Amino acid sequence: MTSSAKRVVLASRPNGEPKTSDFRIEDYEVPTPGEGQVLLRTIWLSLDPYMRGRMSDGPSYAAPVPVGGTMEGGTVAEVISSNSPDFAGGDVVLAHSGWQTHGVADGKTLRKIDPALGPVSTAVGVLGMPGMTAYTGLLDIGQPKAGETVVVAAASGAVGSAVGQIAMIKGARAVGIAGGKDKCDYVKNELGFADCIDHRDSDFAAKLKAACPDGIDVYFENVGGAVFEAVFPLLNAFARVPVCGLIAQYNDTADTSPPWAGKMLRNVLTKRLTIRGFIVSDFAGRRQEFLRDMSAWVKAGKVKYKEFVTEGLDSAPEAFMGLLKGKNFGKQLVRVGPDKA
Repeated sequence: MTSSAKRVVLASRPNGEPKTSDFRIEDYEVPTPGEGQVLLRTIWLSLDPYMRGRMSDGPSYAAPVPVGGTMEGGTVAEVISSNSPDFAGGDVVLAHSGWQTHGVADGKTLRKIDPALGPVSTAVGVLGMPGMTAYTGLLDIGQPKAGETVVVAAASGAVGSAVGQIAMIKGARAVGIAGGKDKCDYVKNELGFADCIDHRDSDFAAKLKAACPDGIDVYFENVGGAVFEAVFPLLNAFARVPVCGLIAQYNDTADTSPPWAGKMLRNVLTKRLTIRGFIVSDFAGRRQEFLRDMSAWVKAGKVKYKEFVTEGLDSAPEAFMGLLKGKNFGKQLVRVGPDKA
């Protein structure tokens, strides 16, 4: 086994959009696991928009990554050596070991991945946190009913694509919003959404209205910004809005209320809207139901997924910066190491 390892650390806190200089790649010695711990070799690193929040030190639901600390992230990893009775060398596990080639973790924080459910990469994708975010946010908060219109932003991404497909399984009409013709064509032609509107189109708001002639009953929010402004007037009475992410606003440097905030609150009242922010961990107790349903839907071809892979840990900073700009097409993954030792 190699004695050297590599990690990506937060070199400085970004002001606005992250830059290459906000990251630093370091070499270090492969650590030795202590009692109850295991040594992990990263196979897949998941890159997700929430990581932008971890780079800032403002108030949030989770502690920020310290400057000089290893960037946080979910991983699929192989157990190299184990001091935990629950794991042995060669086991493939779901971990949160971050942007690094090797790490140690308490065995109690790990979960074995069942390869019978799908390729191990899906444990950080459609059968992992993004898939469960879509499943719980839509079904528990959005509560779509047959015949209703469900609109989802970032519809070609890991979360959004799953949201629309689950909505269709439940009998709803799915309309996607995505950036660019290729993504919109994929959402409509491959995933089967009723329509998909390009938010870069100069007539975006008008085209979204035309695609939703009966208004919007559920809006799954991943983006915020101008997309939300176009959606909001179309919300029906008693519409539900699960707020998962606000990727269009993550790099904002000012924290001020938009001029339309007062009008929005008036509509929340008069239309009796439900707008609820959530974190996937809020629904941790639903994990087994999620795995049961989603794995069955994937196997049956009812839920399709797309992976966008970059090679090597060194590619992670650029890939993450691209993710925030919508350059990825599907679930953003970094292949850090081979599937077999």
